[in-house]
Amino acid sequence: MNPGGGMDMQALLQQAQQMQQQLMAAQQELEESKVEGTSGGGLVTVTVSGRGQVEDIRIDPKAIDADDPAETAQTVADLVLAAIRDAERAVDELQQQKMGPLAQGLGGGGMPGLPGF
Repeated sequence: MNPGGGMDMQALLQQAQQMQQQLMAAQQELEESKVEGTSGGGLVTVTVSGRGQVEDIRIDPKAIDADDPAETAQTVADLVLAAIRDAERAVDELQQQKMGPLAQGLGGGGMPGLPGF
């Protein structure tokens, strides 16, 4: 506030610019981050970017039963889906960790249009 009782626009602009820089830095950190989700006791591992993009899926050969290919295919599909969901949960936690404080700085109302907020 300035002495005249009005808002100090310069201070508001500086604060907005600082928040924008913090937001950009947090978004960059998310881009560079990787999280993993697993299922089946580690039989399937999914690597996901901090923005939620699946980047790698690894399936342990022990997940394959050569004697029952149809059942194995369904089991592997279920394990992959479970690992992706586990990774998505980890991405949500990472996004809250990186972006949550910025949302609170904006009044705690969340950040419409950003995944996970």
